[in-house]
Amino acid sequence: MKKSKRLKEISKKIDANKEYSLSDAIKLLKENSKVKFVESLDCAIRLGVDPRHADQMIRGTVSLPNGTGKKVKVLVIAKDTKAEEALKAGADYAGFEEYIDKIKNGWADVDVIIAAPDTMSELGKLGRILGPKGLMPNPKSGTVTMDVAKAVQEVKAGKIEFRVDKTGIVHTSLGKLNFETDKLVENTKAFINTIIKMKPSAAKGQYVKSLFLSSSMGPGLKITREEIPAK
Repeated sequence: MKKSKRLKEISKKIDANKEYSLSDAIKLLKENSKVKFVESLDCAIRLGVDPRHADQMIRGTVSLPNGTGKKVKVLVIAKDTKAEEALKAGADYAGFEEYIDKIKNGWADVDVIIAAPDTMSELGKLGRILGPKGLMPNPKSGTVTMDVAKAVQEVKAGKIEFRVDKTGIVHTSLGKLNFETDKLVENTKAFINTIIKMKPSAAKGQYVKSLFLSSSMGPGLKITREEIPAK
């Protein structure tokens, strides 16, 4: 694949064989962000797990201490007073039948859907629509809950959901590159520590195989193992 002029210039400043500390990698990505929008800090962790086995599936949430820097659109599927609670807590949309019908007709202009448990019998029927978009609420991620107001506040404050893909890699964004470096380091450490704590007993051998940080449009930088807590 041909590299753009911008990527060729960045490649001259980066040693592909070097391992970086979190702060050095983030500083380098910030210095070499030359696009006309604020890039995200993206993270990819390769794990020694086999996601085909249920006891090695890594899926969860983490509340980033400094948020994501993104405006997250939240829909809450709830009835009556619960819908009102969600709107007061900052949900962009809240309701029941109206939004069930909108989703059936193809609408999905949201980033996260939170649902009250008593709505899941109807919402669950929309799995073929919401599942591929990554929008189906799940109790494990805290998006099926009676406390819809708290769930909305957590998502708006920077709670993100992640899951390992079929190749054993977890991809996620950890903030915007215009955050201060130490805040991005804090977000990254919070994410790494969460992954470490989720190590399944069935996983054998090295758990965290590699960790890379990149910007939205930039190269990946390998992070030194000294930054990865042992378990």
